[in-house]
Amino acid sequence: MDGKLAAVFGLAQFCFPFLADAGAIQPSVDLPIGEGFAGWVASGDAFKSGIVSGKDINRLGIQNAEEPVATSKADGDGPKGTLMSLPFRISRRFIAFRIGGGDYQHETCLNLLVRGRIVRSATGWRSDRLTPTSWDVGEFRGQSAQIEIVDHVSGDWGHIDVDRIVQTDKPERLPVVTGPLYQESLRPQFHVTARQWTVNKLNPARREEGWINDLNGLIYYDGEYHMFAQRWNKAWLHFVSRDLVHWTELEPAFIEEELESGCQSGTCVIDYDNTSGLATSKDHPAMIAFWSKADNRSQCFSYSLDHGRTWKFYEKNPFMIYPERDPKVFWYAPGKHWVMVMYGDGQYHIFTSPNLLDWTDAKNPIPNSYECPDFFEMLIDGDASRKKWVLIQGNGKYSIGTFDGFKFTEESERFPCDIGPQFYATQSWANVETGDGRRVQAAWLAESNFPDMPFSQQISFPCELTLRTTTAGLRVYREPVKEIATLHRDKETWGEKTLQPGETLPLEPSGRMYHIQAEVEVPIGSKLVFDIRGESVVLTSSGVESGPAHGQVQDKVSYVEILVDRTSIETFVNHGEVSSTRFVLPHQNGISIRAEGGPATVKSVTVYPLQSAWKDGVSD
Repeated sequence: MDGKLAAVFGLAQFCFPFLADAGAIQPSVDLPIGEGFAGWVASGDAFKSGIVSGKDINRLGIQNAEEPVATSKADGDGPKGTLMSLPFRISRRFIAFRIGGGDYQHETCLNLLVRGRIVRSATGWRSDRLTPTSWDVGEFRGQSAQIEIVDHVSGDWGHIDVDRIVQTDKPERLPVVTGPLYQESLRPQFHVTARQWTVNKLNPARREEGWINDLNGLIYYDGEYHMFAQRWNKAWLHFVSRDLVHWTELEPAFIEEELESGCQSGTCVIDYDNTSGLATSKDHPAMIAFWSKADNRSQCFSYSLDHGRTWKFYEKNPFMIYPERDPKVFWYAPGKHWVMVMYGDGQYHIFTSPNLLDWTDAKNPIPNSYECPDFFEMLIDGDASRKKWVLIQGNGKYSIGTFDGFKFTEESERFPCDIGPQFYATQSWANVETGDGRRVQAAWLAESNFPDMPFSQQISFPCELTLRTTTAGLRVYREPVKEIATLHRDKETWGEKTLQPGETLPLEPSGRMYHIQAEVEVPIGSKLVFDIRGESVVLTSSGVESGPAHGQVQDKVSYVEILVDRTSIETFVNHGEVSSTRFVLPHQNGISIRAEGGPATVKSVTVYPLQSAWKDGVSD
């Protein structure tokens, strides 16, 4: 096998066993094979060493390989470049290959081009163990195509490994069939997830993977709720809704200026008084998104003058160099100035500004803090004459206190907003005083991993927050927003019934998605267990067990509300005194209620089967 490199027109060209015979299947006569090898052309430096075999494969830590391997790892993760095949004709149902290396979508990848357009793409999984993968290319049979191996990344996992690319009717691993968009078997139907691809408007040929994580810049403006969220640190995804339930995913708001720079978490504001001078008309105030670069020191912002549909990077970015990240910005009306709270070195730092451009450190850090701050004022028991400030940290814990525009004084312990194991990077919608005034919160359900789906992670259902007086002091309550009712189908109800130990009340509503409301009475020593599609929510006299978490109420459990989507269960006890949000992969259908340890009474149960919130989704 000849692996020599030769200079051709200033580029490197070499042979590689491209689209080889797979079993008894013979390659088409118009494949660029030539004695079993195809000509590939390299540009840039990433593939200077071309292909590796034998001891070099072992030296580079590449596993599960068949010689030779095309890799950009031979000279480290620094070099960038591409490797392109000559044109060939697609003659079989599948193109199969083994792939490893970095997982940067369309940056460290293998692409299939038909008529110069990328129609299939695959990456590694941050592993140098090559994984069998295949594309179904039946729709392109008979057309001319090319294969491109791409490495446009320097740094961590900035390489790609590929071997055994073949045309075949029997691939080692069949492509995963997930179903039409929003109808995939595990796609949540009323929780936000990312599409399986989004367009990069800076580079329309580029597609991004369906990942979503930290929430950013939640804001209400002119009748629309805007939800921004990170895709790693590559982009801010952008969703809009008029009812907090039915969402439309727009193009990403903005994408990293340079691959290595990134655009991390942050916040949005509406500069109604044009303190920044960025607006050109009173009728179109600037929507300004603050974010930090991946270096955790360069503070930047982007702004939009058209309701967030198009964005510009501020020409003087970074506007501030400070070793912090996750800026939370808001207008402090009593002082007529802007406030920024940023995380760094285990504490939150407070800055002030008259114009969003020039910032002063108030030098009143909040110690023992943790990422992604959310900070706002709330009415106590709905009374406009009594207010307190609530500070929520990235881990979902909140504290209550006072704020004078420069310093936050904590007056409470730190309590969990939600006891669920995936509740993280929570944010709430700002600018709500221009709407109905509700403080509405959502969170990233971290580690929501969907096997064999073209998307990953999900966002919790929006919940209204209220600050209430209890026997133990002030507490924040969380309840699902009332707009969940827009998804209700015909309700099913059950009257009062006392269950003896071991006795079960089968509910058996239709579908797989539900909104459950129940009034209950659970004596000390008894348990009331809601069996939900193979998962359990356990009520005791004084609390709830949901998955690994256990939350206590201050008096007794009397009411429970449960939202069930395809891959999540959200439980709210006593109108939000305790809530539990968790990711699940249900293994059966149906719901029922049973008693354990002693008798328990279900005073009433109402179950609303839910329809999909997605326009392209289906009722379950």
